[in-house]
Amino acid sequence: MDIEKANQEAVERMMEARPVLVGLGKAIDVIPGMKENLLLHAGPPITWKRASGPMRGAITGALIFEGKVKNMKEAQKLVESGEIELDPCHHHQSVGPMAGVTCPSMSVYILENKTHQNYSYSNLNEGYGKVLRYGAYSEEVIGKLRWMEDVMAPLLKEAIESSEGIDIRALLAESLHMGDEGHNRNKAGSILFTAKLAPLITKITKDTAAASEVLTFLGENALSVLNPVMAACKAMSDASHGIEGSTIVSVMARNGTDFGIRISGLGERWFTTPVPTPKGLYFPGFTEEDSSGDIGDSTITESVGIGGFAMATAPAIVNFVSGSPKDALNTTLEMYEITYTEHKYFSIPPLDFRGTPTGMDLRKIVEKGITPRINTGIAHKEAGIGQVGAGLVRPPISLFQEALVAFAEHYKIG
Repeated sequence: MDIEKANQEAVERMMEARPVLVGLGKAIDVIPGMKENLLLHAGPPITWKRASGPMRGAITGALIFEGKVKNMKEAQKLVESGEIELDPCHHHQSVGPMAGVTCPSMSVYILENKTHQNYSYSNLNEGYGKVLRYGAYSEEVIGKLRWMEDVMAPLLKEAIESSEGIDIRALLAESLHMGDEGHNRNKAGSILFTAKLAPLITKITKDTAAASEVLTFLGENALSVLNPVMAACKAMSDASHGIEGSTIVSVMARNGTDFGIRISGLGERWFTTPVPTPKGLYFPGFTEEDSSGDIGDSTITESVGIGGFAMATAPAIVNFVSGSPKDALNTTLEMYEITYTEHKYFSIPPLDFRGTPTGMDLRKIVEKGITPRINTGIAHKEAGIGQVGAGLVRPPISLFQEALVAFAEHYKIG
């Protein structure tokens, strides 16, 4: 077994993956393994009993949206009875930010990796504040979801399908040169995304009022592109996964209770540890005591070399997650210590266009005692309240030590 050769193959596949947004469809129709009684969620597997407040809130909201329950008590009964099943997005070629809950009748972005022909999926972004992905499920939240499904999704579907697809890897590469890092700061990417969609939408519809409403929503939401970006990163990650003998960390994900990782050379096995609490800036009226544990699949961005690993491209992000511009630069420099290579297509202008640190190597993480740096939103610990801040988090070294021991045992090393 040649670990170096395996890791080279894994990161090459990750970098050469070219995810293109090719369509939109109902989750039940396009996501592999989706069923009428199934809800997908962020992170490793979770049960209702162990679920955090925001995860329970998002599950409740999704079931209200589906017309299956009216409140959390009914949602709990349905899930605990087994009538409604829960499964990680990652088990279905999908990802979702924060709670990441995706239900059968939601529309999802469809991305095709043109290099390796694998597909990935993510739901639509609701914007900031009181939203389902942060565990809110009020009438206002459900009303927005219905508008997105009834008005926005049909226009997006027709517009995207009328095009040759939107190359998300190329969009990401450009947005990194415009002050984004691809995870918590997506202002430039969302503008680029809206600019690509605008002529398509106006061309395919005569309903100018609906077109204006949709474009305004997309243009004013600085996270519009986050979900297709996450799906693109999932396609890249999946392309790098399953390489025999590779120590590359191909997935990091959190469900509000557990922080989980997967290793390319160890198949579908999850390694988990209790989630840490993010450190960051809180909205007025909230403190760290209000925070839920870390949550979301959005760490798929760091998994492929952007997000917290590319903070040097986005010094302004420190106004949102705390710290200084120098901290952003130093974060990226530190991540070079634990990654296998520098990205071919994602580069950092302040570092003379050096490629972003890409391909977390389990061996380097353990050897150097340096764990990944992650940008994250912060949800309130109670269901129904929503986002209360944003910050930084890093998982404990023990998680990676456990995975490395398992790798050695699996391959009979030492």
